[in-house]
Amino acid sequence: MISWEQLESTCQQCQRCALAETRTNCVFGVGNREAKLMFVGEAPGEQEDLQGIPFVGAAGKLLTDLLTSVGISRDEVYIANILKCRPPKNRDPLPEEEDACIDYLRAQTALIRPAMLVCLGRVAAKRIIDKDYQIMKQHGQWIERGGLAMTATLHPSALLRNPNNRPMTYLDFVDIAKRLRNL
Repeated sequence: MISWEQLESTCQQCQRCALAETRTNCVFGVGNREAKLMFVGEAPGEQEDLQGIPFVGAAGKLLTDLLTSVGISRDEVYIANILKCRPPKNRDPLPEEEDACIDYLRAQTALIRPAMLVCLGRVAAKRIIDKDYQIMKQHGQWIERGGLAMTATLHPSALLRNPNNRPMTYLDFVDIAKRLRNL
């Protein structure tokens, strides 16, 4: 199995797609590498590209607030994205970009071996859980695959655009925290 150092070095040097030409930083992932709980978003935004750390902009602050509100510290989870480079103007990742990056995420997941994986938003849920995933209908529903419990919730950036969805997302996080405590 590849080591964290090898994986991160390979990812930092990646040229598998055109996004490598426009990135400021490769946004590898952050957090506890022995976490029981892993969060996966779709791709870095502007602040993430500038700092090289996932979920540090306004959506990241909201994610931290949601975690804190249910008693989970960011220090006890691992956070990554499907893409490691920012798509221009924060557009949705293209399928070929996801294909170029997905092996990095798979390797991160294999190294961490989390018990729970939470997709943040529809793009991550469609790639990881089910290509036909409907985030507004299926968020908060758990499935198990290969001993890994998975669910999805709305992406924090979607909550910034539509704060009316925060209460239902908070309930997803309450359930996530309950399941984490019961591991």
